[in-house]
Amino acid sequence: MLQILPSGVVTVAYIGATILFILALGGLSHPETARRGNLFGITGMSVALLATIFGVVTENYALLIGALAIGGVIGITLARRVQMTEMPELVAILHSLVGLAAVLVGFANSLDPSVNFEGVELTIHDIETYLGILIGAVTFSGSVIAFGKLSGKISGSPLTLPARHWLNLGLLLIAIWYGREFVLASASGDDGLMPLIIMTVVALLFGIHMVMAIGGADMPVVVSMLNSYSGWAAAATGFMLSNDLLIVTGALVGSSGAILSYIMCRAMNRKFLAVIAGGFGTSGGSAAGGGEDQGEVVAVDSAETAALLESAKEVMIIPGYGMAVAQAQHIVYEITQTLRNKGVNVRFGIHPVAGRMPGHMNVLLAEARVPYDIVFEMDEINDDFPDIDVSVVIGANDIVNPSAQTDPDSPIAGMPVLEVWKGKTTIVLKRSMATGYAGVQNPLFFKENTRMLFGDAKESLDAVLKEL
Repeated sequence: MLQILPSGVVTVAYIGATILFILALGGLSHPETARRGNLFGITGMSVALLATIFGVVTENYALLIGALAIGGVIGITLARRVQMTEMPELVAILHSLVGLAAVLVGFANSLDPSVNFEGVELTIHDIETYLGILIGAVTFSGSVIAFGKLSGKISGSPLTLPARHWLNLGLLLIAIWYGREFVLASASGDDGLMPLIIMTVVALLFGIHMVMAIGGADMPVVVSMLNSYSGWAAAATGFMLSNDLLIVTGALVGSSGAILSYIMCRAMNRKFLAVIAGGFGTSGGSAAGGGEDQGEVVAVDSAETAALLESAKEVMIIPGYGMAVAQAQHIVYEITQTLRNKGVNVRFGIHPVAGRMPGHMNVLLAEARVPYDIVFEMDEINDDFPDIDVSVVIGANDIVNPSAQTDPDSPIAGMPVLEVWKGKTTIVLKRSMATGYAGVQNPLFFKENTRMLFGDAKESLDAVLKEL
């Protein structure tokens, strides 16, 4: 038995780590302070790990060091190899690891013979264990499906099984029933392993069905929702292990993820429960599949685009997932600098759900060193579009779709969008006339003041930059 740090020092270290985590969340709330927030988070996690290793763990150091080495190598490898455009998939798969850890720790804790509780304490401990495994299993399977959808390995279309809401309710009731069976079995002296295994399978199926039923346009909400779930799974594990820091950290992640989910839903004029029940495109509205043309489109080439930009006084750039796929953010920055040197006022308009996760576009623009002071949220610049000479939409579709305001039967009806069509000229960069992730056709493409620049966004913008 070895314990280098006394319990008092561990407690102080945990309090310090908690404060650093709170400062990290505060720093991450704005691009200008995000780097500092990351440093606070890294420092807090380092303090927490060291305090736990030298103040809580008393044996099996060889196994612990081996696990840390393996995890560290995997983390460094992913950090070096994963592109910024693949960040949503990385976030989703990391959430799955948190859920899997909660499940494994729950089973290990349930089967640990050294954990001795009686009476009410035993019941509370069993409920904590059960909830940790339940939330962890849902998070694990749901995050794996989200990873598949974000990476294109699974279709972004929602899976709408018959009576799917009743199926979800049935799975929930089964989970509650076997929770009761587990607590009763444990109280009678049994290990309760069978109810626990059955519940885990049910929870895994629930996570799979829940995310499969969510449409592609709701994926930013899914990512933040799974972030919240992973936090609550960690908090439940903290209660299970009587670890105060894990409880507080899990609660911070869970609550911040829930708040972010609410912000995302409000940005799409959606209710959180409606997102969980099923995504965009499931109601069968008139525009749900909408692949039909609504008129003629006017195509332009790079030379015409460059001429329009050069003659403009006010330019608004609207980045979307197409910019991420083409990795065109660095070319966008060069064009921005070129136009600003020519006296053109260039700004960026960011929709809250642009891309595949919250803040996706902000991350890409920050990577390309686009100045923070010219990047604006939708609410800040939507009223400015009548004064904009040229709006450049790079691979975005649903977030600039006027049918959200004009078609009450559209699956995205009521969703706040960037009103680019109110400007003098809109240039849309797309590979083809295919619909966006929500599967909804966009009337913007057929408006008289819209011009379509077809092709890969990076190649098209590179040609525009050369013309400029």
